[in-house]
Amino acid sequence: MLGAIIQVLLSGFIIGGLARWAVPGPDPMSVPLTILLGVFGSFLGGGIAAALFGTDQTSGDVFAILIGSILASIVILVVYRRYAQHRPLTGPAAQQPPTERPNLGTLFGRRGPRKPS
Repeated sequence: MLGAIIQVLLSGFIIGGLARWAVPGPDPMSVPLTILLGVFGSFLGGGIAAALFGTDQTSGDVFAILIGSILASIVILVVYRRYAQHRPLTGPAAQQPPTERPNLGTLFGRRGPRKPS
């Protein structure tokens, strides 16, 4: 049981790290958030790839699930950066670190706390 937990955390870290590496620009994301990004991407992309290609233990199916996991993690990271951090994906502003911490309410269309003028 402990081995399975360590395997999920390690694969989540690797897949999340690959997703962060694929999306340009700085991302001040902690290690636990990188692991969560990889784990959620693995569940989403791996599940879709397994449904499309099957779950046989052939190298092609395993590779498709791995690629699906990485692509889903990239999509999750792009959505997080665009809608939670309010940062562009391309251009010079994408290379700048975020100016404020993301607020969960901004994901649901609510405005975050206002700054005093």
